[in-house]
Amino acid sequence: MDFSRPDLTGPRPAPFQAPQGDLAILAGNANPLLAQNIANTLGVALTPARAHVFSEGNVFVRIKENVRGKDVFVIQGCHYPVNDNFMELLFWIDAARRASAQNVTAVIPFFSYAQGDKKDEPRVSIRARVCADAIEAAGADRVLTMDLHSPQIQGFFRVPVDHLYGRIVLVDHFKKLGVPDVVVCSPDVGFAKGAAAYAGLLNAPVVIGNKHRADHTETVQILEVIGDVQNKKIFLVDDLTITGNSLVEMARTLKSRGARDIYVAVTHGVLSKGAAARIANSDIKKMFITDTIENSFDPLPHNVEVVSVAHLMAAAIRSIHDRTSISMLFPDKPCMSE
Repeated sequence: MDFSRPDLTGPRPAPFQAPQGDLAILAGNANPLLAQNIANTLGVALTPARAHVFSEGNVFVRIKENVRGKDVFVIQGCHYPVNDNFMELLFWIDAARRASAQNVTAVIPFFSYAQGDKKDEPRVSIRARVCADAIEAAGADRVLTMDLHSPQIQGFFRVPVDHLYGRIVLVDHFKKLGVPDVVVCSPDVGFAKGAAAYAGLLNAPVVIGNKHRADHTETVQILEVIGDVQNKKIFLVDDLTITGNSLVEMARTLKSRGARDIYVAVTHGVLSKGAAARIANSDIKKMFITDTIENSFDPLPHNVEVVSVAHLMAAAIRSIHDRTSISMLFPDKPCMSE
């Protein structure tokens, strides 16, 4: 036998690349309608799956079709009931991993625990980091989500995170109304950079509210509005609303400063009990939310309209599956660093 060293000077073979697995879309209990719309947009059928909750609250999940070697996307948001939906997400990821999926992407339209992103009080948990660790431990290879409460939460994960922005579809929808003399408004300084991104898409000026929360009761006080809103039509924007208090109080303050019509755009309309009536009886002329959250505590009021993000999320899933860049989904590239 010839044990001489091989010739390393000649042409090298192409590096091995694993064949790309088939695309599989799996819907959890949190977002069945959005998942179906995403699958329809992609032209694929939802992977048959079953989630059952026993009388004690124990959750059982089962994928009812072979996903060995497939590129699996688990669509499961973490909204109310937050803990139930989050645990179900972990179980779906684990089930796909144990079924020998080639890759598992956790598609989380709304990640509620993203609000727990810092230790701003003594002896509190950084909940977003705990959840990120759990998602990784369950076996997720990648996360696809939308409008995290703080974009830096992407750094809590050691796996890739693709972060989409609902403003892309919300602004496109708002433009169809042809509203003139628009001023974009952030309800607080925390979303000022997000408001600037909205303003960039609309080529509009920005004003900023200054609000104060004294405790965790979800009550809010508007202290000041920075900027001129006299005789202007306002596009009030935020990443999420739970009680609607901030938006309602901000709309009232803007009206008192001489603003005309108040339009609102929020990616995640959580709308807890009583929020719908609060918004219906407010100075908000029209409010746009996306379908990242499907269940509602009360029927949506007359002045709230739902805009679907299914096509945006489907485009991101297609790009991830095809191993291509998703940068084309960000028309406001200078603001991507937010």
